[in-house]
Amino acid sequence: MTNQRIPQTPADNRYPEREQVETRVSHQAGPQTPLTGPTLIKRNKALSVAPLKASATLGATLAFLGMRRAIPMLHGSQGCTAFGKIFFIQHFREPMPMQTTAMDQVSTIMGGDDSVVEGLATICAKHRPALIGLPTTGLVETQGADVSRAVRMFRDRHPEYAEVAIVPVASPDYSGCLETGFNSAVKALIHALVPEASAAGTRPGRRPRQVNVLAGSALTTGDIEHLKDLLERFRLRPVVVPDIADSLDGHLVESDYNALTIGGTPLDELATLGDAAATLAIGRSLSGAADLLAERTGVPDYRFPHLMGLETMDRLIGTLAEISAEPVPERIERQRSQLQDAMLDAHFSIGQGRFALAADADLLVAFSQLLASMGAETVAAVAPVNAPSLAEVAAAQVKIGDLEDLEQLARANGAEVLITNSHGVQTAERLGLPLLRAGFPQFDHVGGWQRQWIGYQGTRQTLFDLANIMLGLHKGEIAPYRSPLKQWHAQEHAA
Repeated sequence: MTNQRIPQTPADNRYPEREQVETRVSHQAGPQTPLTGPTLIKRNKALSVAPLKASATLGATLAFLGMRRAIPMLHGSQGCTAFGKIFFIQHFREPMPMQTTAMDQVSTIMGGDDSVVEGLATICAKHRPALIGLPTTGLVETQGADVSRAVRMFRDRHPEYAEVAIVPVASPDYSGCLETGFNSAVKALIHALVPEASAAGTRPGRRPRQVNVLAGSALTTGDIEHLKDLLERFRLRPVVVPDIADSLDGHLVESDYNALTIGGTPLDELATLGDAAATLAIGRSLSGAADLLAERTGVPDYRFPHLMGLETMDRLIGTLAEISAEPVPERIERQRSQLQDAMLDAHFSIGQGRFALAADADLLVAFSQLLASMGAETVAAVAPVNAPSLAEVAAAQVKIGDLEDLEQLARANGAEVLITNSHGVQTAERLGLPLLRAGFPQFDHVGGWQRQWIGYQGTRQTLFDLANIMLGLHKGEIAPYRSPLKQWHAQEHAA
């Protein structure tokens, strides 16, 4: 197949945003989004039979783990932290720097402020971190704890640790999911550590090659690494907040064990966000954080619901070309043409396929729109909690529920393939369907945390994987042609 080069001109109609890039487009629906949006079916049972969601506390913790020399201290019982720590260790296959206030029966009833102060003082004295993240759990939120007041108490009692940044965030287990907790933590980081332009004297564009990147929870370490490489090809300097690709990418270090994160976004970089040329926000879930950053710094932002598929990637490349005033590198042109060829090769298998999806909202939108662009149908879509971005899911309906709901919808609607996290293994086995693991957690496979889903390359590999799954179901195969004019032997014709 002949690959056509992308013209390197501002009038290139393949990149309309290069000529006129809109900012603050967080409410713009994706290209495959139905005009009316899906029907939202709310939760209709009192408990989760097969839980789909990971808690908001884990989402906030994950965001703090993307900061350099940081340690999250979960405010709650020891069991809450141990449970989350096991999830992270199984998913990333790495030791996790996490601590807890270890509330007991007395502090739960009488108040846990002293537990917070004592825990912060112990960590500061022992490890001297740059940042302590302080996410709450359902226990202390039910108790009605005021974590900000506890932090003020610590500041009054221990002025010698004034250089340690402490960022509290409300992230109860019973409200929201990993995605919402992640967004809350990113907002809290911006609120606490990014100075307002009027006070800091920052000015948008003072660092013309710097681009801030707000990386959503749906992005893997491989996704973020690819995104940073993409910006660097346009001679741009990305500052990713938070950067789990630098702290949780699974690399060996020469130093001994460190109780703090190794790698991640340095805290001093947050003071420079107001001097950047632009901000990229990846994922609708980060709209609140993007709004706050734009309000504080005045830096123009460009918002993307996801980066899977040809059209969304075209828009990103057009945006980067606009920001950098650089031509599109030939390597990226090549990757685009490779994706086009993969779409042609895979559509025989994927087209008219019936898929069942269960994930947090950003990932659910990404997969449903990618499948719709290939002519496939999402016959079952389940999200753990409601979110505004669910209106962009390319499906007839979205159920707020758990994996039991996914199983029932998939069976009733004749799904052929499941896409969800490792908790869906038993569901797939009962249905007798193949499973593509995506999202958090992935504890029964090695390396799921680093898989690249986004970009031309990531989308291409995803289409290949989906096409191979469908071929395993004997769908999309092209039977050998047998001419009616050929003289067949009796045994050959019977075969």
